[in-house]
Amino acid sequence: MKGGDDIHLDVLQNIEAGLKLEYENNPDLTDKTTIRGLENAKVAVKQEYGFGKSEKLVIDDDTRGMIKWCVYIGKERINKINNLTLKEYLSKIDKVKRSVQRHSEYGKRAYYEFIKDFV
Repeated sequence: MKGGDDIHLDVLQNIEAGLKLEYENNPDLTDKTTIRGLENAKVAVKQEYGFGKSEKLVIDDDTRGMIKWCVYIGKERINKINNLTLKEYLSKIDKVKRSVQRHSEYGKRAYYEFIKDFV
């Protein structure tokens, strides 16, 4: 994933590190499921900060770990390091999700194949 001059590039890498572990711990995990997990992770993070209470949060066995990971990283970083805001953090989750979507065109676990040697 390219970050350019992004001062929060490490946040993207943190999110990806958690996703890599999820792929490695669950050989049946697909990019499609990861996309769903990231969508729900955004809801969970918002709810952690008192927003998005009316949004439906769906957690299942395949997405639980990645959702918990994204919430954890958010709690560690938002308003604590490099002035990362909730809005910016949610945009980082979206950026990772777009990368998963882009790579998923090449196979069920193509995103994992892309990140496994870099993260």
